[in-house]
Amino acid sequence: MTGTTEENTGEAISPPRKSSWRYIGPGIVVAATGVGAGDLVATLIAGSKFGYTLLWAAVIGCLVKIALAEAAGRWHLATGRTLFDGWRSLGSWTTIYFVGYVIVWGFVYGAAAMSSSALPLDALFPDVMDLKWWAVLCGLAGLAFVWFNHYAVFEKVMTVLVGVMFVVTVYLAIRVTPNLGDAFAGLAPVLPDGSLIYTLGLIGGVGGTITLAAYGYWVNAKGWTNTGWMKVMRLDNRVAYITTGIFVVAMLFVGAELLHSSGVAIAKGDKGLIDLGVVLEDRYGATTAKLFLIGFFATSFTSLIGVWHGVSLMFADFVTNYRKKGEGTTGAEVASGSREKSLPFRAYLLWLTFPPIALLFLDQPFGLVIVYGVIGAFFMPFLALTLVWLLNSSRTPTEWRNGALSNVMLAGAGLLFVVLCVQQVRDLPW
Repeated sequence: MTGTTEENTGEAISPPRKSSWRYIGPGIVVAATGVGAGDLVATLIAGSKFGYTLLWAAVIGCLVKIALAEAAGRWHLATGRTLFDGWRSLGSWTTIYFVGYVIVWGFVYGAAAMSSSALPLDALFPDVMDLKWWAVLCGLAGLAFVWFNHYAVFEKVMTVLVGVMFVVTVYLAIRVTPNLGDAFAGLAPVLPDGSLIYTLGLIGGVGGTITLAAYGYWVNAKGWTNTGWMKVMRLDNRVAYITTGIFVVAMLFVGAELLHSSGVAIAKGDKGLIDLGVVLEDRYGATTAKLFLIGFFATSFTSLIGVWHGVSLMFADFVTNYRKKGEGTTGAEVASGSREKSLPFRAYLLWLTFPPIALLFLDQPFGLVIVYGVIGAFFMPFLALTLVWLLNSSRTPTEWRNGALSNVMLAGAGLLFVVLCVQQVRDLPW
């Protein structure tokens, strides 16, 4: 498979004269991948505990993610180089961290993503098979889909699943009849007692994963490889995180109206959405509950296949860069589509799928949970602060370096993620 276009036809894409909605794609992919079931549960719990009071934090969180993803996309388009190539230029420590991260994180995340996708299927089709086998089926389905398809097909499927997520979350938000007066009041920055951790989590957590770093790779895979696509990328990125914001606000409404007002508590983690399905069935009937479970599956499975594709692209770039012995890797190489059929890409796909299956049948080893938690907690500070470094240096053409607003947003995000990192490490089961 070769080519540098959206359809991989082998013909170069000419950048449009102006940005247009019809070019949007990578942003939808990053929005779908970044919002997982666990993120929605965290938002629900924040709404159930504090009502609409923390709505402002969700809005700020979207602005932070817009700044981070824009910076990653800008690096790819302005320099013609990949993000990993930029990291490598900062020193060998970045390579050591990245390799450790994708190996340990990928191993544990693979099991978590499969389990999350299996939960709604098990609830929709009870007594068909054990939850673990649903999880194995989801992992194998994700592997087969990414293995045999290129970016253009991947993007279209992600767009359909995002449509399902959007319809379900907005329907639920309308169904619970939100109090719009209280919602608007929630835009005023207020910190109720005991809300600090939930506030930081809303700002830093939803949609904030390695998929933010993968955004630049999806921009290239779309066929956007130079600064002529900068305006399109920025529109695409804004659409991505406005979409994410709608998901977050909708689930906060559900938490505030359905759970907070009635004092109902749900479990933390993905199983909290199963609890919500039970509450919805009691309140609105089986049809609404089943619709919600379909949206739950779309949310979980988009995260699974998004990571299977995006992080595998990043791993393939790492291997290519290593083989070139520091000669650098370019966005045009990603746009060619050859990476998606390469041995490193497929090797990482297999790593995300088969070793984690063993974890589905075993309790996660204590030490592995600790290492996974520590490495994962450090990724977002690593991303934010290395982007500040790269985009203020001579590695970036002067015209496209950070302005004052970008520096404030990225530096603020870096500090926020450092605080969240410390908190996550403190909360680990040492």
